Amino acid sequence: MDAVSTALFLLLAVVVSGAVARMLPISIPTPLVQIALGTVIGLSNSHRVELDPDLFLLLFLPPLLFLDGWRIPKDELLKDLSTVVEMALGLVLITVLGMGLFIHWMIPQMPLAVAFALAAVVSPTDPIAVSAIAARVPIPKRMMHILEGESLLNDASGLVCLRFAIAAALTGTFSPSGAAVNFLWVAGAGLAIGVLVTLAVSRAKAWVTKRWGEDTGSQILVSLLIPFGSYLLAEHIHASGILAAVAAGVTMTFAEISRQALAVTRMRRNSVWDTIQFTLNGIIFVLLGEQLPGILSNAQETVAPTGHGSPWWLGVYVLAIVAGLATLRFTWVWLSLRFTILRRRGTDPVRNAGWRLVAATSFAGVRGAITLAGVLTLPLTMNDGTPFPARDLAIFLAAGVIVVSLILATVALPALLQGLTMPAEPSKQAEEDAARTATAEAAIRAIERHQHALAERHDDPDFYVATGTRMMDLYRERIDALATKRSDLTRAEDQLMAEFRMVGIKAERAKLLELARNRKIGSETIRKLTRDLDLAETRHG
Repeated sequence: MDAVSTALFLLLAVVVSGAVARMLPISIPTPLVQIALGTVIGLSNSHRVELDPDLFLLLFLPPLLFLDGWRIPKDELLKDLSTVVEMALGLVLITVLGMGLFIHWMIPQMPLAVAFALAAVVSPTDPIAVSAIAARVPIPKRMMHILEGESLLNDASGLVCLRFAIAAALTGTFSPSGAAVNFLWVAGAGLAIGVLVTLAVSRAKAWVTKRWGEDTGSQILVSLLIPFGSYLLAEHIHASGILAAVAAGVTMTFAEISRQALAVTRMRRNSVWDTIQFTLNGIIFVLLGEQLPGILSNAQETVAPTGHGSPWWLGVYVLAIVAGLATLRFTWVWLSLRFTILRRRGTDPVRNAGWRLVAATSFAGVRGAITLAGVLTLPLTMNDGTPFPARDLAIFLAAGVIVVSLILATVALPALLQGLTMPAEPSKQAEEDAARTATAEAAIRAIERHQHALAERHDDPDFYVATGTRMMDLYRERIDALATKRSDLTRAEDQLMAEFRMVGIKAERAKLLELARNRKIGSETIRKLTRDLDLAETRHG
């Protein structure tokens, strides 16, 4: 019962934190509010949540990484793939090596393998925290795509490096050649398992659906099980479960294209996954806050292995690590963007604001849920049963890096992002309109064929012809509207029409609410009309 009560209480804390973040008169990122709320919970309760590292890793990381891989825009990722790879792989390796050596030099009492493990967990970034920080100052889309792609890949690369560092700490040995061979197996097998599990499950779902129909609840549940199945299978053969979860998410995008689920299934599934993402990220930050009082209360013991007596040295170490991470990231981002986006000549506006772009991208390297989840997976004991060296110190330093990086980004990002532009991305509107026109024309052809087939089989062909014609006219009106929009409307007129549409939707909602309050329509009608208005608002908003 204690575990259930704790889980329910954490869920309540996540809900409250979201409400509090919206109520505050100043813009404070939700992760910081969640950490603060978790700290209040930790201070008001003598009972501490005991975190099993392996269980924590299994419950939180697979679904979050799977969803990142599933939802990341693939075309945008490929467009800036060189920049993403340089930042996600090259920067991670430099961070692990450079910061590992720096931490060991700064704290000689921390074993080198543990220092590398700490460097590995602070290398991944968290775009969700960045989005929360920049909610009132939108991040340029292209910059956000780069950050999302970087986070997706550096989550996996950082956690794989963490795995090698922990193995070195437990065994006391490290062979570069052996590690290289092992890495190829860990990475290759993990990626292959993620792809194969997703494809196999997708084929099985399609086979069952084709013969016995589709059950929405089962389809959603299967999507929830895929990341866990991929992770557990990969770990069972000593491959990377993290990479398996990422690969499964990326493959899910392409599997969905060839085997479409019902519309209602997709909509409900998206809502379920949105809730899971919000919940898991929220719980991680609340747990961080809940653990902080206990970590701080043991600060005297935590700092003892460093050879210092004052707990204030812990703050010095955190600031030094944050400064080292910022220096490495700024240098690497400048070099990376210099040879990619900033390579353009002329009067490109982003070239004139190059330093702001580099600074914003650097400060956007906020550490968050993955860092905390990774550091909490450090083993409790060594192979011989002795306590894992400097574990509490590593957890404290990682938690401090998360909090400080969030605060710095909260202060710096809005100022740096204000008015910042990036190279314009090709408009997707023409592509969307062309797709809508093509699908409408395909629908007209299909309806016309079906119309003729029905007219030939029945005694009253005029009825089927007239009805089919009315439906085809609706599609032709859609095509004409799209053609008019492309050729006759200016951007200002297009925006004004969208504004009028939103005014109309608002009036429709008000009337629908009035009808519902007066009990003139039933709940099923309310639900259907509300769904239609939601879709229209999403389209035109």
